[in-house]
Amino acid sequence: MMNPNHPEKTAVVTGGSRGIGRGIVLQLAKLGFKIVIHSRTGGEPAQQTKRDALLAGSPEVLCMEADLADHDQYNSFVQRTFDHLGSCHVWVNNAGIAPQVRADLLETTPESWDHVLNTNLKGPFFLTQSVAKFMLNQRLHNDFSTPDHIIFVTSISSTVASIQRGEYCVSKAGLSMVAQLFAARLASQGVIVTEIRPGIIATDMTASVKDKYDSLIAQGLVPQARWGTPEDVGKVVTAIARGDLNFSTGAVITVDGGLTIARL
Repeated sequence: MMNPNHPEKTAVVTGGSRGIGRGIVLQLAKLGFKIVIHSRTGGEPAQQTKRDALLAGSPEVLCMEADLADHDQYNSFVQRTFDHLGSCHVWVNNAGIAPQVRADLLETTPESWDHVLNTNLKGPFFLTQSVAKFMLNQRLHNDFSTPDHIIFVTSISSTVASIQRGEYCVSKAGLSMVAQLFAARLASQGVIVTEIRPGIIATDMTASVKDKYDSLIAQGLVPQARWGTPEDVGKVVTAIARGDLNFSTGAVITVDGGLTIARL
């Protein structure tokens, strides 16, 4: 198993400035990882997460900006990341967006569909393709005794239908298959791919529906009877990063307090 405090252990978290991404960054910082925090626009949220990660124990934190729906930008982002870090041992595909308008399925527009799927599905697919090539190259030229990791943060919306944000559900269902595809492709070459499916997590993205889900949780929607937190997701990432699940490539880990348990 790797020494998580080794100074050469590095991680990248897309969408790492806030919400679930921030929770992941702070947990990895506690393990002593050097971290690249990706965000689309940068700004104070990214800088605050950087300061907090340094306080939490990371020896180095860098903020980088890129629009992951833009092919040229995400290829440049991967190149800049590996140029700066020299290598990457844990790559977390966390960045994603919700529809700008929660519209009934019969009112979903092609514009909203393209916007959400380009960011949540097409972008992560080709981003991971680029990351995988860099990871395999670094493994070819270095004697690594432990696996590298690519982690996809998807959603219970991969399998739970929400008819007011159909394009989001489709993007996450597709991303679940992307995780399976890369897990199968990279397994024999020392790169482990894992999918994490969060449930109802308290973030900026869910703030607009807080009252709705407070009521539903009180009525028993979530067996563990609480909102999830970014820290809950971050702790799963750290278990993967430590090497606790090194014989589980392709695993799907649900972080939803039991919401998706089939119940009568």
